[in-house]
Amino acid sequence: MSGTVIAVDNPGRIGEVVGEVKTASPDDVAAAVARADAAQRQFAALPVADRVAVLERVAGSLEDDEALAELLARESGKPLGDCRGEIRFAGVYLRWVASRAAEVLADAHTDDPSGRLLLRRRPFGVVGAITPWNAPVILTMLKVGPALAAGNTIVVKPSPLAPLAIARILARFPDGLVTVVHGEVETGTALVTHPLVRKVAFTGGEAAGRAIGALAGQAITPAVLELGGNDPAVFLDDADLSDAAMDRLVMGSFQSAGQVCMAAKRLYVPEARYAEFRDAYVAAAARVVVLGDALDPETTVGPVISAAAASRLRALAALGSPVPLGRVAVDVARGHYVRPTLLTGLDDASPVVAEEQFGPVVPVLTYRDEEDVLARANAGELGLGASVWSADEERAFAFARRFEAGFTFVNTHGRTGMALRAPFGGVKRSGFGREYGDEGIAEYTQTCAIHLPAAFRAGGAGMGAAAYPV
Repeated sequence: MSGTVIAVDNPGRIGEVVGEVKTASPDDVAAAVARADAAQRQFAALPVADRVAVLERVAGSLEDDEALAELLARESGKPLGDCRGEIRFAGVYLRWVASRAAEVLADAHTDDPSGRLLLRRRPFGVVGAITPWNAPVILTMLKVGPALAAGNTIVVKPSPLAPLAIARILARFPDGLVTVVHGEVETGTALVTHPLVRKVAFTGGEAAGRAIGALAGQAITPAVLELGGNDPAVFLDDADLSDAAMDRLVMGSFQSAGQVCMAAKRLYVPEARYAEFRDAYVAAAARVVVLGDALDPETTVGPVISAAAASRLRALAALGSPVPLGRVAVDVARGHYVRPTLLTGLDDASPVVAEEQFGPVVPVLTYRDEEDVLARANAGELGLGASVWSADEERAFAFARRFEAGFTFVNTHGRTGMALRAPFGGVKRSGFGREYGDEGIAEYTQTCAIHLPAAFRAGGAGMGAAAYPV
C-alpha cells in the first residue's frame, strides 16, 4: 500500500515512536475491498464448522503472546497486565463465537397447516469495520469473529493511535478473509462508501459515529454503531460499601485511565451516606490505583492517549473540589499522565457531569430519593451503560428496569459485569446494534425467507388473486 507514514507514539513516554504504518489511499481501499469480495462467496459456501475453524486457529495463537502484549501496552499506554488480559479474552471470545455459530446461524424450518416457511441467515458480503484505540484487540474481534462465522469477509481500519498489535493479529487470518487498511478520515470514508461494502461496523465517539452513520445512510448500507456513554452508578441506601465492592467500583471508573465507553462516569449516593461513601472510595483508590508506566508491573492506571486528551482532562479535574486518588509511581512529565481524581461539590450542570469525560476524572453527587436520582441518571442523550448497587437483588433489578441504558450492571460496573452471552450496546444516542451474545453474531446476517402458503400447496384451497394473507 502507498501513502503517507503515520508514526505511532507511546503516550507514556513522550518522544518514543513505537512503530509506523502507511496510510491507504482510496485506490488502496478499493483494491482491499475487491480482494475481500473475491474471497467472500467461496468462503460463505463453506460449512459453518470450516468457517469457525479459522477463528479457533487464531484464538490459539493469542495465548501467552508476551511480545504482542508489550506492543499493545507501548502503543496504547494500557498497563501490561490489562493488555495480556485483553489479548487472552479476545481468544476466549473467538472460541465462544465458534461454539455458538452453528446454532445461531441454522436455518429455521416451519411446516404446518399455514404452509411451509424457511428462514435463512445469509451473510451481507464484505463488512467494513472502523475500530478504536482504547481496546483495539477485543473491540476488533467483536466484529471479525461474528462476521467470519456468518460467511462475510471483512476490511478493518484500525485507529491510527494504536494500530500495531491488532494489525499483527489480523495478519494471522487467511489472506482475503481479513484485510487491514490504515489511515484517518479519507481512508475511513473510502471504506464506508465503497459500493461493495454491504455492512459497516464502528466503535468510537459520537462525533465520528454521526459522520460514519451519515455516510452509511447515504449509501443505504446498514451499520452497527457502538458509541459513547455517560454511565451513572447509583448506590441505593442499602448498598454494600465493603472493600471488595469499592475496589470494583474504583477500577470500573479508572481501568484504561477511564478511557472506556462503559466506565462508571457519574456516581450517585444518598445524602445520608455521602461521607461514608467518599471515605470508602478514597480508601479503595489507595489500595488499587497506581498511576505509572504501562510496562511497570505495579501500574494499574496508565497515561491517557494524547497531549490534547491530557490537557482537556486536567481542566476538568480543576472543577469543583478535586480529591487526588491513589499513588503516583512515575514522573508525570514523561508522558500524558492525568492523576485519577474524585470531584466533589458539583451539580448536574457541570460539564464533567453532563458530558462524557472519557478519562480518570469522576464526579460524585448526592440525591434525596429514588425518583430524584432516577430522573437525573436518565438525563441526557447518552444511554450506553449504568449500574445499580443494593444489598437487595430484587430491589436492584426493579430499579434497573427503569434505567434508560442498553446494559445495566448490578453490584459492579465495567468488564467484571460483562458476560459472553449478554448482548451489549446502547440506546438513545449511544448507538444501535449489539455486540456479544447471540445477537452479536446475528448482526452480521440478513434474514431471508422462502414461503409457500398452504393455499397453494398441492390440494390447497387456493386464494383470490388480490386477496390479503390470512
